[in-house]
Amino acid sequence: MDANATDRYGTVMIGRLREPVAAKDQQMADLVRRWIDERKVPGFVHEDVMICDDGRTIVATVFFASEAAYRALADDPEQAAWYQDRLAPMLDGEPQWLDGHWRFAFDGAP
Repeated sequence: MDANATDRYGTVMIGRLREPVAAKDQQMADLVRRWIDERKVPGFVHEDVMICDDGRTIVATVFFASEAAYRALADDPEQAAWYQDRLAPMLDGEPQWLDGHWRFAFDGAP
């Protein structure tokens, strides 16, 4: 992707899992897949989830087509309930959320 090819909005979540998991554990992948399938969020583009080498730190980057699409989800009571019921129980405390515009994307050589 060209360095100037993106101007998406999104969020980064940095949190700590209540229980350590192996990097190949499917629990988080299954949760994200269910979120995509169940919520069908307008403007959702892409999500990457990293389980760090310590097995407990989790970093998720979520991309939306626009800031308005992200804000609509962030203000949706149904999303708040989904988060409280599904993701929050997996976390050890509140994660850090960093919202903003993704301005650049770089890919490696083909």
